[in-house]
Amino acid sequence: MPKNLIIVESPAKAKTISYFLDKTSYEVVACMGHLRDLPKGTLGIDIENNFEPKYIIPKTKTKIVTNLKKIAKNKDNIILATDEDREGEAIAWHLTHILNLNVNNTKRIVFHEITETAIKEALKNPRTINLNLVDSQQARRVLDRLVGYKLSPFLWKKIMKGLSAGRVQTPALRLIVEREQEIANFKPQEYWEIQAEFQKNNQIFLGNLTQINNKNIEKFDLKNQQECQQITNEIQDQNVKITEISTNIINKKPLPPFTTSTLQQTSWQILRFPAKKTMIVAQHLYENGFITYMRTDSLNLSTASIQNARDYIYKTFGKDYVPEKPNYYKAKSKLAQEAHEAIRPTNPSRTIKNIEKSLNKDELKLYNLIWQRFIACQMSNAKIEKQNILTQTINTKNIYTFKSEYQKICFDGFLKILPLDIKNSGILNLKENDIYKINKVLPSQHFTEPPARYNDASLVKTLEKYGIGRPSTYATIISTLLERGYVSYNENKSFVPSDIGIKTCNILVQHFPDIADYQMTANLERELDLIAEGKKNWRQLIKNFYFPFEKNLETKYQKVQKINLIEDNKTNEICPQCGAPLIIKISRFGKFLACSKFPECKFTKSIDQETGIKCPKCKTGNIIMRKTKKGKIFYGCSNYPKCDFIINKKPLQDTCPQCHYPLIQTNKTTYKCSNKNCKYVTRTNTNI
Repeated sequence: MPKNLIIVESPAKAKTISYFLDKTSYEVVACMGHLRDLPKGTLGIDIENNFEPKYIIPKTKTKIVTNLKKIAKNKDNIILATDEDREGEAIAWHLTHILNLNVNNTKRIVFHEITETAIKEALKNPRTINLNLVDSQQARRVLDRLVGYKLSPFLWKKIMKGLSAGRVQTPALRLIVEREQEIANFKPQEYWEIQAEFQKNNQIFLGNLTQINNKNIEKFDLKNQQECQQITNEIQDQNVKITEISTNIINKKPLPPFTTSTLQQTSWQILRFPAKKTMIVAQHLYENGFITYMRTDSLNLSTASIQNARDYIYKTFGKDYVPEKPNYYKAKSKLAQEAHEAIRPTNPSRTIKNIEKSLNKDELKLYNLIWQRFIACQMSNAKIEKQNILTQTINTKNIYTFKSEYQKICFDGFLKILPLDIKNSGILNLKENDIYKINKVLPSQHFTEPPARYNDASLVKTLEKYGIGRPSTYATIISTLLERGYVSYNENKSFVPSDIGIKTCNILVQHFPDIADYQMTANLERELDLIAEGKKNWRQLIKNFYFPFEKNLETKYQKVQKINLIEDNKTNEICPQCGAPLIIKISRFGKFLACSKFPECKFTKSIDQETGIKCPKCKTGNIIMRKTKKGKIFYGCSNYPKCDFIINKKPLQDTCPQCHYPLIQTNKTTYKCSNKNCKYVTRTNTNI
């Protein structure tokens, strides 16, 4: 029997690690994530005892704990190999308490990638649990519990039951709500542009009007069609002279490798994967040894990985595509943990052609995205020749200057493997002082557009910009807002706040500015980092935050009036039980019909609510939310009874990588396929 026990989070990770170790010496098992947590239904924090957390083992975890204790009983060495972030460190720390291990000498190993070399190197260099990282994670968990459990009841009393507030979700919701307000208040402004077509013999090129009498034209200088028509009348069929031709070579540098946030952004932009789906798929790629750890804000790359990439590039594309020195990148974020690595493939020579039988469709797509970005980041710059042409009218009342821009790719460099949307129009063979005729004048009307609604990519980018949350939390923040009904996807997969979301946001911004403020949220993240570095006491951070928050909450309970969500709107429908008119009511799940004689008559009827997800069974209907006669919510196909698709839990936007049915969330860290005939299950860490 093996004398060494290695504990990781997931079965997939355990299986991959087992491949690289002697099974007579090592046994690798999964703890399935956190085995201790704060209790549900109560605060679980002893405020008077210096904010001591009251951890319990949830009932759903008791069998796992019993089995782990049984396996660990006869082992000489227990090695904790949970993920290398703060969440993983906390899981390892909880395991020492569950298994009665000495936290000061229990072996802890970490690795950026699940490969034979990395695992064996980690086993040679174990360390102890980093209690600073544990304290940082505890502080985050306690902060979020205090905000959620103290502030949510306030929302229940002042708005409606079932609402929730979160330390990180609130500023994220505020971003979406404020953007919606900007769009609603936006007033389009008209402006015009003029382009001209120049011709000499058979040669034609275009230019944009940029100056009048050597004065630059600003965006709103050409206000209307009448002004443009006056210019058109003056220059139509007139001659222009090429006054200047300049060319220069631009070195286009490759993009850096992926971090968590840039992977989520690019995955959305190219693959249309929501942030949560990206992380679920990436987790699977990591646990099966295809990519490095996917929760990181570092742009560091190991020396070995860089050399492997350079060797692959040289063999595949030739020496011109390998820069003289490796390309190095540094994260812009002050909070980046540079000890980590960027996201990259574990083996650069492993292309999608080599592994297409090992991965499903979605995994192949995401892996290829990561592989291309990594290989490209170590390739030579692309060289682009840019040509600028200035032409001026001659013999006109006013002098009109036009600018033309053309370019061609002289050397593709990293574009060989990572095509970007770069215009490759070619360079024109023109000479200065040549005379051309204005063949056509092309005025065009434009209107300023409102700012775009946030989508997965732009919201993640903005959260990172403001320092709200950490790389591992972005996907969970978005999922929480969707599941709470505060926002939904529109037809363009952009976020639109609900009525409840807007009212919840407004009351929090007005009365709890510390919770909703972007800068204060970012400052808390910096303080959590200081705890991780051993420079700040976590209990003192909680104390500084909690007591002013509690005092303000007590005041607001007394001063804030209950909000009337909507007026009762009568409908043309009649209550089938008493014959009174049905009226529209609202809950946190949205609008529903209720009898106007409530509480004498308690009849209610759901208003079908779209989830924005196509039915996976009939492919034509949409999954909508419905209620049973007893008020229980379920989800079914809009084509019922022709299609009998039905599930009891809310479907996620993410789909099963095996059968493409929607995923459903079964608990805090577990997701499974809604198809009863599919056994797909996945787990992901959360820090909210």
